[in-house]
Amino acid sequence: MPGDLSSLCDDFYLDMCVNTELELPAQRDTILAFFERIQKQYPAMNNLSRRSQSEYYLESSQDTGRYRWVCIDTDRLASGMVNPDNFDDAYTQHKFVLELAPYMLSLSHLDISSLDVTITLDFDCPDNHDEVITEALLAGSAFSCLVEIPDARTIGVNPAVILGLSEDSCTQARISVESKTSVYDPRKPKDRSDQAISLSLTVRQYPQTSAKFNAVHSFENQCRLLETLMEEKIVPHFVRPLINAIAHRRLS
Repeated sequence: MPGDLSSLCDDFYLDMCVNTELELPAQRDTILAFFERIQKQYPAMNNLSRRSQSEYYLESSQDTGRYRWVCIDTDRLASGMVNPDNFDDAYTQHKFVLELAPYMLSLSHLDISSLDVTITLDFDCPDNHDEVITEALLAGSAFSCLVEIPDARTIGVNPAVILGLSEDSCTQARISVESKTSVYDPRKPKDRSDQAISLSLTVRQYPQTSAKFNAVHSFENQCRLLETLMEEKIVPHFVRPLINAIAHRRLS
């Protein structure tokens, strides 16, 4: 799958995020000790930065376009890898963060409100993103009749769907496609975006009240679900139509 993804998109990101009910520790010594332990495991992660009053990042160099990061925020612990050579490399990092958190950040299973595994694919597209998404994903749907209105064209489209994947809906998937083209303003020159269309798939798990939540086991199951959805649904029905629509405009 990773090799296939790198040939299908321009960049992709494989992330994990723990959302918490209570605030995570914010003491200087705790944060530094946690990041130093991560750096010991991944020595290339040398850049510590503070993005806001409560948001701290440890990252490796972004120069090669392939890098790792870990973030501690007030009620969020996240780990990510950009353009990994293989999924297992990213999974290993995320599991390491999950395994450290109970001991070094006092993260309890009672404190986890949800656990997310997300993959995001970027497709470079210099054309109008809204029109490309409409052509690729909305053609043949009920929405397509709207662009048949004389002089009508889409100027804002960011489709998203959330699915319940279990009987109790504690396991969910969210599929979204994001246009970076600004909503057209007739008073300004027409926008020609050079940013990427982003397609994201998130598999989220909410803890069940009937059992103790095991974050690592849940993470492993969510990764399997994510890969299955990517292979069977997202790549054939979302990724390839987007690629074809972008390529069609480049040739025309």
